[in-house]
Amino acid sequence: MSNDEKIKQAVLVCSQKWIEAFNKGDTDTYIAGYQVDAVINAKPLGTFKGTGEIDAFWRPFLASGAGELRYSDVNLEVVDASTVLLSASWTTNVERGIITLEKWDLQNDGNWLLAQDDFEIQDNFYIL
Repeated sequence: MSNDEKIKQAVLVCSQKWIEAFNKGDTDTYIAGYQVDAVINAKPLGTFKGTGEIDAFWRPFLASGAGELRYSDVNLEVVDASTVLLSASWTTNVERGIITLEKWDLQNDGNWLLAQDDFEIQDNFYIL
């Protein structure tokens, strides 16, 4: 297995754990998947900077019963040994859309965390 393939596999493992936390409604673990200074660009809802704003964005959504997050058509691009870009389509039990950019950065402790999370909601299956 090439080094790039090993890096991709490590990011996929972290991504899957992050998705599992979402599906369990485990907001604390889910938010811990972001770097402290991470940025979410959630079209059409807005931009959220830092884990405080990110927590305020996700916590009510997860508490509402959202779950069943699934990724498909996943594409990973290894930028270098400490940066991987992910794009995909996604669905939950209440929405679907696309991920235009998840920027995963390798931390000093060996964990991969999200530095940037850009996604678009294309369909809502509920009324806000």
